[in-house]
Amino acid sequence: MSSGASAQATQRSSVVTCPHCGRKNRVPAAADGVPKCGNCHNPLPWIVDAGDDDFTEVVERASIPVVVDLWATWCGPCRMVSPALEQLATERAGQIKLVKVDVDSAPRLSQRFEVRAVPTLMVVRDGQVIARQPGAAPVPVLRSWLDEALGTGSGSGSGSGSGSAASPPKDSADPKETSP
Repeated sequence: MSSGASAQATQRSSVVTCPHCGRKNRVPAAADGVPKCGNCHNPLPWIVDAGDDDFTEVVERASIPVVVDLWATWCGPCRMVSPALEQLATERAGQIKLVKVDVDSAPRLSQRFEVRAVPTLMVVRDGQVIARQPGAAPVPVLRSWLDEALGTGSGSGSGSGSGSAASPPKDSADPKETSP
């Protein structure tokens, strides 16, 4: 069945407007390399959806780091953080891929990643989760978190710990965070 999921991921695409020239381009959910505008050849924002059946193809086999947004349609903060994530994906076109996963439609992924709050954001590089943050945050906080996770920007000397830039709020459902 994995070849069917692979074919599904590579055939599914979205239409993205190039932020440089305004031309509309079809962008596949999974591909080698990064999508570029057919007109001006600049990198395009890579924003796609994934689910239980195509997550491996779309996220874990990606050639660039992936920001995964685990969200739900009924979640207000999820709807608030979505434009911020899309802004980051546009700013970093060619450098990151944004993949949105509806947790209600992808219960196996919710279980695998132990999602206890939505939105939950993750950065995946080479198939491994390198950073995770529960809850929504404004663009500057998300940018700092992403910079630290990827080892870029000026936040590397902040001493806030690996993958936890800007001190995101603790997941209150995590019993390990309570003191004895």
